[in-house]
Amino acid sequence: MSEPELVALAERLLELVGDRADAAVSVSRTHQGLTRFANSFIHQNVVDENTTVVLTVSASGRPAGAASCRTDDKALHDLAERALEAAALCPVDPEWPGLAPPEALAVAEDAHFDPVTAAAGPSERGDQVAAFVAAGEGLNAAGSCASRYTESFFANSAGQRVGGRDTVAFLDAIQRHGASDAVAATCSTRLSDVDGGALGAAAAERARLGADPIELPAGTYEVVLEPRCVADILDFYSVYAFNGRATNEKRSFVRVGEAQFEPSLSIWDDGTDPRHLGRAYDYEGTPKRRLPLVVGGRTTAVCHDRRTAAKAGGDVASTGHAAAEGSSWGPMATNLFLASAGDQAQARADLIGAVERGLLVSDFWYTRVLDPKTLVVTGLTRNGVFLIENGRVGPPVKNLRFTQSYASALAPGHVLGIGADASLQVDPYGAGGIHAPSLHLAEWHFTGDASN
Repeated sequence: MSEPELVALAERLLELVGDRADAAVSVSRTHQGLTRFANSFIHQNVVDENTTVVLTVSASGRPAGAASCRTDDKALHDLAERALEAAALCPVDPEWPGLAPPEALAVAEDAHFDPVTAAAGPSERGDQVAAFVAAGEGLNAAGSCASRYTESFFANSAGQRVGGRDTVAFLDAIQRHGASDAVAATCSTRLSDVDGGALGAAAAERARLGADPIELPAGTYEVVLEPRCVADILDFYSVYAFNGRATNEKRSFVRVGEAQFEPSLSIWDDGTDPRHLGRAYDYEGTPKRRLPLVVGGRTTAVCHDRRTAAKAGGDVASTGHAAAEGSSWGPMATNLFLASAGDQAQARADLIGAVERGLLVSDFWYTRVLDPKTLVVTGLTRNGVFLIENGRVGPPVKNLRFTQSYASALAPGHVLGIGADASLQVDPYGAGGIHAPSLHLAEWHFTGDASN
């Protein structure tokens, strides 16, 4: 399906709704290939291609929505009628914010598009898998490599029209040496940025070093958290902290204008940055822009969609962060960055060298929030934990459970170093990504071994 066909579908739906309601239409076509491997052997190649049409209407202040994967005229007619019938049954929503007005994109439509990745097939993904496996000679490798191409178009009855195309490629895999696993992953708009050989070699080295782990008692340790762990912290920030609905309802720990974070640290969201992924507008059709969230340790903003911006009042406007489930979850940052506020980023070796006694942690797993307001989270380490003594990486450590406030983890005085090794980590919900470095933190609370 071509871009003109997507446009025609959206315009046809608006025509079918007519003047019976305010309407917004989102049409997307996605082609995704996935190559999976285990025991160092590719066991699955799948390709999925689908077109999705989502219609949102508001009739006399009664909003409702419907979706379809069929695109023939009868299906579009049925979709319009279903949405209107649903709206007639819904109560009036006094907080309905109306439709996004016409506004141009802040970046080129194809800023996150690579034609080579769009055309990639099993052979190209298989080459990356083969390189990963070969780099771990004698080890067992498992994981997946994917490439995805999406075309999208948005239109509403207020006159907003935006569209674009984007690509995503990633490799996320482990090398296993006995009972020791080590992970390596990367993602990009370009499959050519995925270096299976380098990733496989790094994972293999870590897996071999992780054999015969020692057991450490529960307690509070200094830590160097690698990018996957830091990305997990930022993911929770997106859902529970920098979320306009959570701040409106006083469920978030963030308070705009206050110095809540380490002064050497800045956090921002930028869906227009070429290092990131995804389309250049949000679920409501509002263009994405760079949004500083923390500048020099001071909270400067939170994410808003049209609904939470209207609720916040004053001159607050949508920041382009509406999500598909916005009425339930609120707006979320899906293109996050964390970096040093100045020229203070350090090499990974220097972060480790500054630790007298602590832990190097590669990955978090099965993290779950216990208290959304203070962001107390519990989870497990995995894929490589090592003791650090006198600035040197020592023996591997058995996996541990932690219970830690993610809010206090990055508070003033708690961040002792920010790495220069930032990499793009895949958002677990597939909406974007998180660009995160390693961090040296003053303390992390481990509450038991992995069985507790």
